[in-house]
Amino acid sequence: MGKKVTIQQIADYLGVSKYVVSRALSGKSGVKDATRDKVLEAAKQLGYQPQVLANAKDSLHSTKAGQNNVLVVLPKSQYQDSIYWGRIIDGISNELEGHSLGIVMMTESDSFSTVINPKGFIGIICVGHISTNILLEFKKWEIPVVLIDDEEPLFSTDTIFANNFDSSFQLTNYLIGLGHRDMIFIGDIYFSRSFYDRWLGFRSALESHQLVPKTNEVYLEKREKDYEEMIISAKKWLEIAFARNEMPTAIVCANDSIALYMIDLLKAKKLNIPEDISITGFDNIESSYLNSPTLTTIHVPKEQLGKKAVTVLIDQIHSRKEQFEKILLTCELIIRESTAKLKSLI
Repeated sequence: MGKKVTIQQIADYLGVSKYVVSRALSGKSGVKDATRDKVLEAAKQLGYQPQVLANAKDSLHSTKAGQNNVLVVLPKSQYQDSIYWGRIIDGISNELEGHSLGIVMMTESDSFSTVINPKGFIGIICVGHISTNILLEFKKWEIPVVLIDDEEPLFSTDTIFANNFDSSFQLTNYLIGLGHRDMIFIGDIYFSRSFYDRWLGFRSALESHQLVPKTNEVYLEKREKDYEEMIISAKKWLEIAFARNEMPTAIVCANDSIALYMIDLLKAKKLNIPEDISITGFDNIESSYLNSPTLTTIHVPKEQLGKKAVTVLIDQIHSRKEQFEKILLTCELIIRESTAKLKSLI
């Protein structure tokens, strides 16, 4: 069996992250002794490279508990594998490398209190929504923490966001400038803090022009946390609105993925975009400009979010901050083919 056994197989066998297995096998800090012993024992049983296992135990003697490693925590959500989050992680990784700092990534599904040795890390960066219980666990560790795209009332720390409110306000104003008055926001506003802020920007722009926003109760009040369920709700809404001839002239979507899905549904209804209906996204993922029509969206500086989080974390590490900050990074409106002037005004 030998070399055919992979780190992922050992991780699956033990029910832990592959990053925990990797650090245990390499003799690096950040893993509790009991967990390391379990990893080494499982690796032996599965026949994973005996020489590596010997080196792992030997290297423990030269590994200091305070090694310069940063723990990056991802949510359970499928978003952790998306292009959006991946670019943020790239920014974190590149910036940490520039500061000669190591990175260990784990999902919140891992049991931090039993697997992780807090002394192995100088800081933590959380990407996306992490459960309150885990954040409160981190608070006990007394290690600097920075949150990206999320905040927790019970845990005061530095947070990094894209400027979702102002960007959505600008995007909606652009549509109003094209003559659109009958618009709807598609996306569960309780799915994430970013979605909620984007919806607030949408509503505020309408209200600033004395327009009454349409409320889609199916979509805005269901509080779905599952992305697939959110997409199903979007399809149900479209079927009802189309059957009742109550289609808006423009749709503002909470992100590009939802917008691209809606474009496919609209095409299936023989609706032309943007002639019959304009549609916008948010994030500027790669698919947004490869799609036909290309998608009008908001460019989020994803890598910069990651880099800024590292900069702020290092500031926390080297100085005792009297007050934490909520930092907003400027976004950019990208106008493409999916939006146009209202047909009646042409």
